Amino acid sequence: MTEKSTEQIRLSEGDTAPAFSLSDDNGTTVSLSDFAGQRVLVYFYPRANTPGCTTEACDFRDAFEQLNGSDVAIVGISPDKPEALAKFRADHDLNFPLLSDPEKETLTAYGAFGEKKNYGKVVQGVIRSTFLVEPDGTIGLAKYNVKATGHVARILKELD
Repeated sequence: MTEKSTEQIRLSEGDTAPAFSLSDDNGTTVSLSDFAGQRVLVYFYPRANTPGCTTEACDFRDAFEQLNGSDVAIVGISPDKPEALAKFRADHDLNFPLLSDPEKETLTAYGAFGEKKNYGKVVQGVIRSTFLVEPDGTIGLAKYNVKATGHVARILKELD
């Protein structure tokens, strides 16, 4: 029996950010190109309205003005359907786009979907990750396997 080899993508500083066009919680298509010329934090999270994802989203919400003042937009992406994202946004008064990637194509292109450890087992799933896409479309910061708690504060320090 041969083991299937799955080469997992990992983006690094200077790489070109993979383009995407995904539906937001209102069904509107949002593309990375919509943010051309500005910095955008693209973060990937496993599931709306779960404890870790809620903590992270609320931290981004609370840092929105600080990030926006530095001309940094925020976009959250998960495999959730738009209806679940709309509920998540309403439940927590989120002030940035939440995009739906049910086919996990964008998640995979960023290396944010694949093998990860969950309670000691290796499983396939969303790898909590954050990327800063620079105005020229390159990756300025790539963080994989981040912890939800305190993550936004660490990102803010790195952006200073």
